[in-house]
Amino acid sequence: MYNNMTAVRQAFTRESADARRADLIDATAACLAEHGLAGTNVRAICAKAGVSPGLLRHYFAGIGDLVAATYAATSDRMDTIFAAAVAGAGDDPRARLHAYLTASFRSPVTDPELLGAWTAFWALARSDARMAEIHAASYASYRARLGELLAACGAADAGRLAVLLTALVDGLWLELSLDSTSFGAEAAVEMVERAVAALLS
Repeated sequence: MYNNMTAVRQAFTRESADARRADLIDATAACLAEHGLAGTNVRAICAKAGVSPGLLRHYFAGIGDLVAATYAATSDRMDTIFAAAVAGAGDDPRARLHAYLTASFRSPVTDPELLGAWTAFWALARSDARMAEIHAASYASYRARLGELLAACGAADAGRLAVLLTALVDGLWLELSLDSTSFGAEAAVEMVERAVAALLS
């Protein structure tokens, strides 16, 4: 009985700690989205999460550690969204490729709040080695999966095509995030599909 109760308490403590860390990460993402990097600080994050600064320091070494964790968590969230899009597309290779590429033009990836967070992550990746590593790993994973989907469609040079299409999707996503009326999500989907058709012909 004692051992069982101890295990329950330990599991509850771990779950509670994970939940607090997740709350702080969510609050950091929200602050970055609303205020940008300049307005994201310990006070703003803790106010958003409804916790004391001491709790932040208990779970993270500092704000740099927390922002890095937020970037990693946001990247993981995007990976899950893209994987779900592919899984829902069935077995046809072209349909799976289409779903992967065009998920960037669907909610929640198109949520305006994401732009502020991503621009902060990209800016930090230029000067912070840890953020640069997260950035490199995230994009390498995206391109690798895209390369697999392209290869399944018969692409001869899937690796290079993955780089090209990643740049195309990123550029269209950024334009849509800055101005949703510029050409629209459906137009972006059509442009990507035309590019894929030309590259695979």
